[in-house]
Amino acid sequence: MSNRLLLVVIAVLVATIVALALLWNPPASTTVPHTALPSATAPTGGNFTLQSASGPVSLTDYRGKLVLLYFGYTYCPDICPTALTATAQALNSLTPAELARVQTLFISVDPERDTPDRLKEYAPFFHPSIIGITGTASQIDDVARRYGASYAKQQLAGAANYVVDHTSLTYVVAPDGRLVGSLPHAAPPEKVAAEVRKWLSQSNQGASQ
Repeated sequence: MSNRLLLVVIAVLVATIVALALLWNPPASTTVPHTALPSATAPTGGNFTLQSASGPVSLTDYRGKLVLLYFGYTYCPDICPTALTATAQALNSLTPAELARVQTLFISVDPERDTPDRLKEYAPFFHPSIIGITGTASQIDDVARRYGASYAKQQLAGAANYVVDHTSLTYVVAPDGRLVGSLPHAAPPEKVAAEVRKWLSQSNQGASQ
């Protein structure tokens, strides 16, 4: 048997073994069809109204402030805590005057479990100024699409629990309400603070003109 033929036979055997293994042991999680996907067009952002433990929260409530938006959920094992910790450290580095002009909103993509009361306990744990908000599945879908965020529930095999895969960007909304950019996951606190100060400075310049 030639070396080329031997390699072909080995490749076929390996592919067969892998296929049988996948059939015998399916992946640990499957995607539930309910998924919010970003639209094909560029994210437009815009106003929305969701619920906090203290009542309705609208983006326009914070006109004149820089708003940081993060889509996540309270049962998130690592991604959300990492992002919120970095944001909190950035907020702590701001002066009191700067902090007074910034609002961070944590939008839950898990309305089945994240009640407003649970969000009230979770979000301020990282920083007292962070507000957790939620809504119906359709409301969250709409906001996520307009901001270019995505999420998908992953049902865990053999368990009643589930996780939610989600976009891990922090969206930046300028004081005039425009979606002006986003920060990557695990951006260092100093980078977050620099981005905040950049837009606060631009807002100051615009107001003085």
